[in-house]
Amino acid sequence: MTSWQLVRVIAGTFTLLSLALGIPGSPIFVSQWWLAFTAFVGLNLLQSGFTKWCLMESILRKLGIQGGC
Repeated sequence: MTSWQLVRVIAGTFTLLSLALGIPGSPIFVSQWWLAFTAFVGLNLLQSGFTKWCLMESILRKLGIQGGC
């Protein structure tokens, strides 16, 4: 997988996990404050769409993950 593909997989995983932890009807509910993490992930995706820069992708590339187009 390339770095941009991993960014999307990680963002999707973080979003689903934080929703599961933040929605009261979930079997693994912890606190509604987890929904703030969902918003954080969404804002980072929005920011990277406009600026064409993503911190997670930069970290993955430094870890040796191949970049892609």
